[in-house]
Amino acid sequence: MSQVKNNDTVKVHYTGKLADGQVFDSSVERGEPIQFTLGQGQLIPGFEKGLIDMKVNEKKTVKIPMNEAYGETNEQLIQEVPKSQLPDDIEPKVGMGLVTQTPNGQEINLVVKEVNEASIVVDGNHPLAGKDLIFDLEVVEIV
Repeated sequence: MSQVKNNDTVKVHYTGKLADGQVFDSSVERGEPIQFTLGQGQLIPGFEKGLIDMKVNEKKTVKIPMNEAYGETNEQLIQEVPKSQLPDDIEPKVGMGLVTQTPNGQEINLVVKEVNEASIVVDGNHPLAGKDLIFDLEVVEIV
C-alpha cells in the first residue's frame, strides 16, 4: 500500500485541538475531508509533515509546536488605536473582527482585544499564533 509523500494530492479528515482539548476546527464535524497537495504550502508545515509516510485509512495524532503552526505571537501586531479612526457606524466590542488595509492595499484581519473610553486595542496575529496545536489525522485517499 502506498504512503503519502511530497507532491501527493490527498484527502484528509482532521480535528484540530488546543493543548486543553478545545476543538478549534474539524473536517469530521463538517462531514467533508479536505483535499490538498503536500509541499505546496497550502497548510501549516507541521500538518503536512505529520502526514508524510501515512497510509490510506491510517489514523494518527500529531503535536505541532507553534513554530511549525502559526508562529509566536508578534507583539508589534497588537496596537492601540484611537476610536476616532474608526468609521462612525462601528461600535467596537471585544472579540469583534475588523479589516484594515496597508498603504499597499493588503488587507489585514484584526480582532478587538480591549475597548477603552477613547481607544481600542486590536490584534493582527492569527488567532492560533503563540499556541502549540494537536491534530487527529486520517488519510482518506491519495488522489
